[in-house]
Amino acid sequence: MSRDPLSLYLHIPFCSLKCAYCDFNSYAGLEALVRPYDDALIAEMRLWSPAAKGRPVPTVFFGGGTPSLLPIEELERIMSALRESFELEPGAEVTLEANPGTVDLAYLRSLLALGVNRLSLGVQSFHDDELAALDRIHSAAEAKEAYHWAPEAGFERVNLDLIYGLPDQRMERWQATLEQAIELAPEHLSLYALTVEEGTKLAYDVDHGRVPGPDPDAQAEMYEWSQERLARAGYRQYEISNWCRAGEECRHNLVYWRNGDWLGLGAGAHSHLRGNQEPGARNEAYRFANVYSPKQYVERLKGYAPGTDGHDLRSLIGAMPQVTFVEEQPPALAMADTLILGLRLNVGVSADAFRERFGQEIDELYGGTLDEMSGLGLLERVNGRVRLTYRGRLLANEVFVRLLPP
Repeated sequence: MSRDPLSLYLHIPFCSLKCAYCDFNSYAGLEALVRPYDDALIAEMRLWSPAAKGRPVPTVFFGGGTPSLLPIEELERIMSALRESFELEPGAEVTLEANPGTVDLAYLRSLLALGVNRLSLGVQSFHDDELAALDRIHSAAEAKEAYHWAPEAGFERVNLDLIYGLPDQRMERWQATLEQAIELAPEHLSLYALTVEEGTKLAYDVDHGRVPGPDPDAQAEMYEWSQERLARAGYRQYEISNWCRAGEECRHNLVYWRNGDWLGLGAGAHSHLRGNQEPGARNEAYRFANVYSPKQYVERLKGYAPGTDGHDLRSLIGAMPQVTFVEEQPPALAMADTLILGLRLNVGVSADAFRERFGQEIDELYGGTLDEMSGLGLLERVNGRVRLTYRGRLLANEVFVRLLPP
């Protein structure tokens, strides 16, 4: 395996209530599985530990689901196993997603004591009727209360997640939500346009005429207004959907957008790992995923001993009992992924960094497409970098689809 830094994602699939719009691997009513699931998560860490030896871990992210549903005692077990199995860097960013309706001041203080140092609150809206329509379990008042508890507990980095473009949502309603978020002055804001995902309650309701689908023109107007408003409020946009105060970017998500190495632990978790990156090496890379069902995940990890040292990355992945999908990344796909993910960032992609990583010139591979997108006003070249324009962020998928290999 590569000796480069390795980030960790831990998937916690438990929820109090499945939200109408959510297609994540999350479930309500599985409380009895919490302890067995955490045992399996710890077992998976120990399987990977020998192969990860010597790799510094700069970021850890607890996602879900609702990680804040886990009792502190269970999180303590997980954090202890993390430190035993992996080499967390001093000052590593450790983020936990939380539903405002599941935390109190004592819980947040305990999180900080365990080593969680970044909190991501899934607020979504500051209107109670919109929260109810989304099946969120918290109120707007509870969201603000949870936010105020975070600095009182000692958190210096808090992110708020918001959703815009809800069915029949008027511009002034979205503006009121964002204004209230700005008034709270978090270090980081993530704004996501509502999408209708197949298999969700929202998709069923839209298909059966119960609610209208999102209006893409209204969403575009909300997005453009948000860009301007957040800039005036002192927030810097650094990715299509993310804004922050200076220096407060989410380091974990930057690993994804830079197509770095991360290991996903837990049911349905996805990973991206590269092999030896030394000159002359094969430079293999894999994307792979764990079994989706939490119950099957628990069953597959019962009784397995720690793994090997991982010199053969493909064999190591294939020997993992919880892994059910493996895809080797051919060079053409790895390069396209790196370009597409990097273009999500406002700084774009450095031609020099691309050449250093892949040994090929970005213009030799994509010059015609990049010129075409530049001519349409969707891309620009600045100081040796290719990046989306202001308009290009609205139509990013039009750019990305043209960069995929045939």
